[in-house]
Amino acid sequence: MAGIEAARFCSACGSPLERRMAYGHMRPVCTSCGRVHFYDPKVAAAVMVVKDGRVLLVRRVNVPEQGKWALPAGFVDAGEDPRQAAARECLEETGLRIRVTDLIDVVFGKEHAHGASIVIVYRGEVEGGELNAKDDADAAGFFGPDELPPLAFHATRKVIDAWKAAG
Repeated sequence: MAGIEAARFCSACGSPLERRMAYGHMRPVCTSCGRVHFYDPKVAAAVMVVKDGRVLLVRRVNVPEQGKWALPAGFVDAGEDPRQAAARECLEETGLRIRVTDLIDVVFGKEHAHGASIVIVYRGEVEGGELNAKDDADAAGFFGPDELPPLAFHATRKVIDAWKAAG
């Protein structure tokens, strides 16, 4: 499993792990208790907010893709509804309270070691708040299809390209 940080010890009993065939793949298996360790994907949620024909984007403060623009997005916490995660991330990054309306796409593909493997992209509508970049964004704004800044991440580019094509 390329790109996955390998566990070395069993989380159940602390014994060393070794790679064995389990459930059709080479996986870490405990040498003592036999527990098979599975690597779960990281999941992120994003929201596409379009107002007056312009899409909401945030400029990233952090690497990777620092300085490029993306949909408001972030990781889904354990036990958190992805729709709520998308709304939470939008509020944290833009100051806008949104209502998630529907699912746009689910995008698979890990772009970097610390990124998500699955990005769930929703459509949202502004319900309140004041546009103000915060958290891990240093700028936020609405952009028309012909005035887009440099975009970060495959999921953002895919959704924006579909939005532009639907014009």
